[in-house]
Amino acid sequence: MTAVLVVNSGSSSFKYQLIEMDNEITLASGLVERIGEVVGASVHSIAGATASAAEAASETRVPASADRKWNRELPIPDHTAGFAVMLEAFATHGPSLAMHAPVAVGHRVVHGGARFHQPTLVTPQVERDINELSGLAPLHNPGALQGIVAAVEAFADVPHVAIFDTAFHQTLPPEAFTYAINADLAERFRIRRYGFHGTSHGFVAHEVANFLQRPVEDLNQIVLHLGNGGSACAVEGGRSVETSMGMTPLEGLVMGTRSGDIDPGVLFHLNRRAGLDFPELDTMLNRGSGLLGLTGRGDMRDVIVAAAAGDGPSQLAIDVYVHRIKGYVGAYYAQLGRVDVISFTAGVGENAPLVRERALAGLEALGIRIDPVRNAAADRGARVISADDSAVTVLVIPTNEELEIARQTLKTVR
Repeated sequence: MTAVLVVNSGSSSFKYQLIEMDNEITLASGLVERIGEVVGASVHSIAGATASAAEAASETRVPASADRKWNRELPIPDHTAGFAVMLEAFATHGPSLAMHAPVAVGHRVVHGGARFHQPTLVTPQVERDINELSGLAPLHNPGALQGIVAAVEAFADVPHVAIFDTAFHQTLPPEAFTYAINADLAERFRIRRYGFHGTSHGFVAHEVANFLQRPVEDLNQIVLHLGNGGSACAVEGGRSVETSMGMTPLEGLVMGTRSGDIDPGVLFHLNRRAGLDFPELDTMLNRGSGLLGLTGRGDMRDVIVAAAAGDGPSQLAIDVYVHRIKGYVGAYYAQLGRVDVISFTAGVGENAPLVRERALAGLEALGIRIDPVRNAAADRGARVISADDSAVTVLVIPTNEELEIARQTLKTVR
C-alpha cells in the first residue's frame, strides 16, 4: 500500500489524515487541539477494518464497518509534543505506521503569495519563505510552519510537500488580480488578489469533469465553495480566472463570521466616529461579522431554523447571503462568456437546499434552472440538481481537500 499523511496545522491545533492512495481510502484521522494550554486534547479515529492487533485479539468485537474514536486530555505544550501524541495514538490504536508507513507528508499552507504556484517540496529555504509570507497571513502561516517543523522532526525520513491554498489562483490574469491603488505601494507591499480555497476549487473543478465524463479543458465552470468561509471561483478550462477572495480571505461572499465585500469607507467612519482602532476593526470584520454579526448565529443551519420560525434578522441574513452569491454568479457568467456548469460544495453548499435554490432563483434567462425535487433530495454524493431543460448543468460536488492534498503530494514526490 502507498500511504500519505496529510497535516492541516494552525497555531494551537492540527488535523491529520492517513490516506491509502491505491484506493484513496482514509485509514485514520484525528485532531490535536488546545496546544499550549494547561490541558490539551486529542481525538484519533480509525476505520473499522484497520483495527490494531491488540484489538483484533480482544474479546470485545466491534463491527468491521464501524469507525472508532479515542479521546485524550493531557498537557500538549507545543506542536512537537502534539505529534508525539499522534504517533502514540497510531501505535496504541492503529493502524500501524510500520505497516502503513507514509511515503510522504502533505501540508496545507494558506498563503503562498505570488511565489508558490504549485506543490513544493519542503526545504529550509521554503520554511523561511513561508515564515516571510506570514505578513500576508498572520493568522495562518505561522501555525502551518510550526506544524511543518514538528512533522519534519517526527517523519525525518520521508519528503514533505507544502500545498498552498493560493496556488490554484496563480493563473488569474493581471486585470483580475490587480487592485486600482497606487502601483508603487502595491508592488512594495505585495498588495493584489491572491484568492483562497484553491485546493477545494481545483478538486471540485476536476471532479466535475470526471462526473460529466468530459475533458476539464472543455468546461467553463463557476464553483461555489460555501462553508463557514465562502468563496466563488470562475474556472475556464481547468484554470482559475477569477475568484472572490482577495489579498486576504475577508473579501467576497458573506461568511459565517466574515463580512465579505464592504466599502472601505465604513472602516474610516467607525474609526473616526465610534473610536474603533484597527485591531478592533480587524476583529469585527473577521470574527464578529457575516451571519454572526447579522443574527448572533454563525452557523447557517441555526440561521435557517431561526428564519423558518419567523426570526426577522435571520430571514434578512439569508437574503443578504444569497443576494451576494447571485451577484457573483452573474459577474462570473459575464467574465466567462459561457457557463457550462455551476457547482455547490462545502458544508453549506452541500447540505443547504434552501441556499442553493435561493442563490440561483430568477436566473432562468441565463439558462440556469434548478429542479426542486432533485435539489431537496437527501443524497450526499455528487449529483445533478438542475432541471432537464437547464442549459447550465447545476451540480452538488462534495469537496475533499485532504484527498486533493494527498494526490498533489504523491504526484510531487513521484
